[in-house]
Amino acid sequence: MAHKPTAFTDLVSMAPENAPLKKALITGITGQDGSYLTEFLLKKGYEVHGIIRRSSNFNTQRLEHIYIDPHNSSARMKLHYGDLSDASSLRKWVDTICPDEVYNLGAQSHVGVSFENPDYTADVVATGALRLLEAVRIHVESTGRLVKYYQAGSSEMYGATPPPQDETTVFHPRSPYAVAKVAAHFYTVNYREAYGLFACNGILFNHESPRRGENFVTRKITRAIGRIKIGLQKKLFLGNLKASRDWGFAGDYVEGMWLMLQQDKPDDYVLATENSYTVEEFLEEAFGYVGLNWKDHVEIDPRYFRPSEVDNLRGSAQKARELLGWQPKVNFKQLVAMMVDSDLERAKREKVLVDNGYIDSHQQP
Repeated sequence: MAHKPTAFTDLVSMAPENAPLKKALITGITGQDGSYLTEFLLKKGYEVHGIIRRSSNFNTQRLEHIYIDPHNSSARMKLHYGDLSDASSLRKWVDTICPDEVYNLGAQSHVGVSFENPDYTADVVATGALRLLEAVRIHVESTGRLVKYYQAGSSEMYGATPPPQDETTVFHPRSPYAVAKVAAHFYTVNYREAYGLFACNGILFNHESPRRGENFVTRKITRAIGRIKIGLQKKLFLGNLKASRDWGFAGDYVEGMWLMLQQDKPDDYVLATENSYTVEEFLEEAFGYVGLNWKDHVEIDPRYFRPSEVDNLRGSAQKARELLGWQPKVNFKQLVAMMVDSDLERAKREKVLVDNGYIDSHQQP
């Protein structure tokens, strides 16, 4: 990754003066939430450590703007090879880094993929959380240190339970991913109650951004809009347009994660906008933003329907609002505009490459 001293200097300048240097350990640091949380914690003056899986290709694009070579003494973000499927690596890094806060954001997080790879999803999402909790428990018991743990939950855990959904709502998961998240949730509750760990569950409703993976429906839509508007693509294939979701901005939600670990006592919290929109309404807003009619470009592909659908997710964030002082800042229209603008710029850059023969437009999504 390129050296980006200016961006990092900006982050350092916004950190509180004379703030104590806390250490945070993040799994899933290269994902959407991990990158926003890293930015947030750096601004708070933290030293941030991330666990990444070993691969022949770097998957750190979301962190490039805040990366500084670790040989530089001013670097406060450091990456380490490890995996939620490898208990020994988790133990090693918890003991080596001695974090004050651990954020478990790592997962196989695509609901559709979880139907195709249920074993892997269960191992990483559910048992992976258990491995990390156990690493934290052993570290706390052997050192006497206070380590605060955050478990990334999901609104998908509610599944078929009617909205609005809050911390007391019964879970009814409808996918292997959601089932695994429910297991991780209760592992966290169990370690809090059985061992006294400061362990919190954040039950986050759908949160999106320009950094969202392109195989998630919101980003799939805005990515296609950019390419359609520029003339690189004609059609977008989707599944269930009637599914309704509570969509917020990921950058808002990472603040809620942090706030949970700043409380005197650990607890579980729902983060949500308390408004839901169907995929069709997302299409109308996003295509309309650039003056297009989605019906001219979208086709339904039965392959994108799931074996069991989740019809309507809409959260109640009253507890987080009252106890954490948290509330989302970016509304639905602003979120859609942000994502479409970003993908329009990306499509324009692609068009330049296509026009000059560097890439074939048919090879793109």
